[in-house]
Amino acid sequence: MNAQSSPKPKPVCANVDATPDNETEIRLRYSAIRVGVPAGMPTTMLHIGAEQTVVAVGNGAEPEAMLTIAIGSHKTAADFLKHNPPTPGELENAIFVVEDEVVRARTMCTEGSTLFTTDAVLREISLIAGAPDRPEQILTLDAMERTFERLAAVTLGRPASQEGIPDSPAFAATLLILREFMHHLKFSSITVKV
Repeated sequence: MNAQSSPKPKPVCANVDATPDNETEIRLRYSAIRVGVPAGMPTTMLHIGAEQTVVAVGNGAEPEAMLTIAIGSHKTAADFLKHNPPTPGELENAIFVVEDEVVRARTMCTEGSTLFTTDAVLREISLIAGAPDRPEQILTLDAMERTFERLAAVTLGRPASQEGIPDSPAFAATLLILREFMHHLKFSSITVKV
């Protein structure tokens, strides 16, 4: 290291287990979400990736803690949702595993924290649930649950096109992860920013 280069910043928290390649992107997304959010307001950012889900929390421009959870849209679909559409049993088995992973974030999410995301697929879920097409959307827990019930109807044989949802195990896994996260961590809504 030459005299002009600065040392690599230390992780914000000792239990950060976001992968180095992902950490920079997550920090950028978190900072973008915080624009316009009052300083000191507890914020939780959710990113559901293909192989993992990352949660970042804090009260300022930088996250105070991050957690990587070993569930993602493609990984969960590949591990549990073997049929298209998934069977009710596959969905139930996935719920048990996702629930166990999601509760790991319970201790880091502050009561009264606002949940945000910048994920395009969560915007798609929000639109499917009936949110207006705006740069910032709010998806309530109730609207998300109704959308999950539509997915459950598809697992029981109703055509996905009739329910207006994508016919994709990865979409089903993403909706499942979102549902378990909001339900078990007691978020009444998620704000989707683009």
